[in-house]
Amino acid sequence: MTTVKDTVHDHIEIDGVGAALLDTPAVQRLRHVKQLGTVRLVYPSANHTRFEHSLGVYHLARQALDHLGIGGRQADRIEAAAMLHDVGHGPFSHNLESLTHRRTGKYHDDVEELLDGGEVGAILREHDLDPDRVAGIVAGEGTYAGLVSGELDVDRMDYLVRDAYHTGVPYGTIDTERFVRELTFVEGVESGGDSPTLVLDEGNVQTAESLLLARALMNPVVYTHHVARISKAMLRRAAADLLEATATTAAELRRMDDHDFLAAVRDCPATAEISRRYDERDLYKRAVWAEYGDVPDRVHDADHATELALEREIAEEAGVAREDVILDVPPEPSMRESTARVTVNGEVRRLERQSPLVSALRVAQRNQWRLGVYAPDSATDRVGRAAAEVLGLDPDALVIEVRKAMPTTLDEF
Repeated sequence: MTTVKDTVHDHIEIDGVGAALLDTPAVQRLRHVKQLGTVRLVYPSANHTRFEHSLGVYHLARQALDHLGIGGRQADRIEAAAMLHDVGHGPFSHNLESLTHRRTGKYHDDVEELLDGGEVGAILREHDLDPDRVAGIVAGEGTYAGLVSGELDVDRMDYLVRDAYHTGVPYGTIDTERFVRELTFVEGVESGGDSPTLVLDEGNVQTAESLLLARALMNPVVYTHHVARISKAMLRRAAADLLEATATTAAELRRMDDHDFLAAVRDCPATAEISRRYDERDLYKRAVWAEYGDVPDRVHDADHATELALEREIAEEAGVAREDVILDVPPEPSMRESTARVTVNGEVRRLERQSPLVSALRVAQRNQWRLGVYAPDSATDRVGRAAAEVLGLDPDALVIEVRKAMPTTLDEF
């Protein structure tokens, strides 16, 4: 058995297949992938990694398995999936995933080939575990997969408290012990299905709401803070330019860690300027920061090719170089946690049906949504006016950044 001292869960005990997987290259690589990507440019202590998060997910999964009385090979599968659930992440976590998915067809939870070969595959087989079944759990498939990849999963429980701890933001605090203690499986909840579904036991509507609320409060101040979004958008541009300018493939990019990626963009002439700006925190600024209702449907619905065309049109209208304009259209607001199941008066119900808080948070989520157009500081006025013209935005309804000599609040930082 291996015991690890953790900032969030104190001592984590690792044994069995988890201990065997711990020192594999696939898991150790996660030491070099930041959990929150560029958020550290806003919160300097947010330097935690996917590695320590994976240990936390493993720890909570074991607690849940003990509470639920699940043992044997099924428990081993879930423990392995918990330890391995993030090995498919590319550099800077989710940040480059849309790019690599367009070119490889794989998301971070598509890990079949990563688990089938090498040391990971050998270890799983030594423990009489089928790599494909473990990969299926990571992808949310099969009985009990909801523990690792679902609406009430231990992945979500760990990252919320861990991200809150390392950023110093109090909003992500949830009672993980109560969550684990109140989890139960109920047969036949899905229409026409007999597979067990993970639910919170009777009397835990507020427990489920706390998860929803924590995620909703963390979103604007951490996950979608404008500095984090601008720096992420800049790195996505650098990644796309790297693939166009070099022999690097999307599959190779997907297997880089943060350090590999930053070294690659520093060494590539086509991406050197963005790399310099990122290294020196000389970031682009907001030329446009528009609310959901002020953005036309054609922009909300734009695919990647259309977004690139709009960027080029904005640059031409503003009289600046193409690389001086980045259009950042977030996905439609969603709230997966709202479909979590809770037991009320002996009946299993979706949280969105039971909790009036869900509707309020959906409204808040849409109100927090912003379309961004980013440009170098000297070009923000020109780019902002051009973007309003090209995108069909009402200039009077836009929130266009007014720069100050020095930041005075976190929101301005």
